Amino acid sequence: MSSIFIIDDDRALCRSLQIQLEAQGHEARVAHTASDGLTTLAEGTPDLVLLDLKLPDRSGLDVLHSLQEVHHASPVVMITGQQDMKATIEAMRSGAFDYVRKPFELDDVLLAIEKVERFKAVRKEKQSRVLLEPDSDVGDFGRTQRPNEIVGADKKIVEVVKQIGLLSMSRVTVLIEGESGTGKELVARALHESTTPGKPFVAINCSALVPTLAESELFGHEKGAFTGADARKIGKLEFADEGTVFFDEIGDMPLDIQAKILRVIQEQVFERVGGLEGIPFKARVVAATNLDLEAMIGEGRFRQDLFYRLAVSRIALPPLRQRRRDIPLLVRHLMDRIGRKLHRRIEAIEEEAMRRLTSYDWPGNVRELENVLTRAVALARGTVLTADELEFSLGTAKTKAPAVSEIVPLEQAEKEHIEKALLASDWNITRTSKLLRISPTTLRKKIADYDLRKPL
Repeated sequence: MSSIFIIDDDRALCRSLQIQLEAQGHEARVAHTASDGLTTLAEGTPDLVLLDLKLPDRSGLDVLHSLQEVHHASPVVMITGQQDMKATIEAMRSGAFDYVRKPFELDDVLLAIEKVERFKAVRKEKQSRVLLEPDSDVGDFGRTQRPNEIVGADKKIVEVVKQIGLLSMSRVTVLIEGESGTGKELVARALHESTTPGKPFVAINCSALVPTLAESELFGHEKGAFTGADARKIGKLEFADEGTVFFDEIGDMPLDIQAKILRVIQEQVFERVGGLEGIPFKARVVAATNLDLEAMIGEGRFRQDLFYRLAVSRIALPPLRQRRRDIPLLVRHLMDRIGRKLHRRIEAIEEEAMRRLTSYDWPGNVRELENVLTRAVALARGTVLTADELEFSLGTAKTKAPAVSEIVPLEQAEKEHIEKALLASDWNITRTSKLLRISPTTLRKKIADYDLRKPL
């Protein structure tokens, strides 16, 4: 069992969590301010610190930094009810062990404790080997959102933000994978802003590259290199300097250009068209694709060696249908942005409208959601968005025969079907079990097995 120290100004939450943890056999202590927490931590080292991001006297990040400065041994799990991507990234950069969003279940905390215990066990094993072998080596409508905010409380999307925080400490090449509309460029920009803010971010749409012009566009050219080259031109790779080059839809890049980009990544140097001087390549490479690159390798449409260079680290973005509980958060975020863009103030959205939004499968993901909301706001007759106005937009979506790559495992299909039934019944267990023709007990078990949660 573990000793746990909770620093949070929510006294009711602290007391409830303390009781539940002690019932599980853990030792739990609490503090409600940063100063009290730091004083207590100076007296002893717990196995885990649960630290709120917002404290009355200091920021939780300040407390985390203080702990890091004194090389405190306790793993820290940040907890917050605020949607703050930058704080999540900063927490992970500063050494937080994990990050949990409120409202959370006891199971979320127990899972964090389990992770810490496993981590400590592994670390202890490594230390033992050294000793034995000494010679071996989401917000209100009116809240102003940041333009590049990654919105979501689902574990999958929080994990993506945590990955960004960890990857921002180095400049390794990153491959972002996900369906169209999931926000791959948003992730690339967030990674850039957390690594090299102020440096250029150069996005290259690989599907729009014209083979005859691609070299000049990417590498630049010298004066007189070809007919019409009246002056020296700096290419996008050179312009990026020490910033980020983002190859969007890298799977659409022509094979001959793939070979040239591979050489740049390997050698970290390139030449302008018609030039002899080697120009150092200083930028970080981030690539994105909605295609199965490994399958394309087998078909001879993508270079295997380039794939290995790009996939040093991979970030997988979940489709919107796999994180339905984030839809209300995304709707609030997008409605605020759309309202300001269209100069239309939408103050609320009908419950039925929200229910339809959360039960829809969104084949176009967040991009489709934004388009649907934009059309609905433009057509809205008042300040409350109705289900009828959304129905007009959703009704324009056409169905098509799925591709083989779109077929999901049966377990995932069952999870998504149960989630849709729960949303349609407003999470009424009795009604949902009748719809699915299973017992309420079976339904509750499947909810627990699939970790389904009612949207916020």
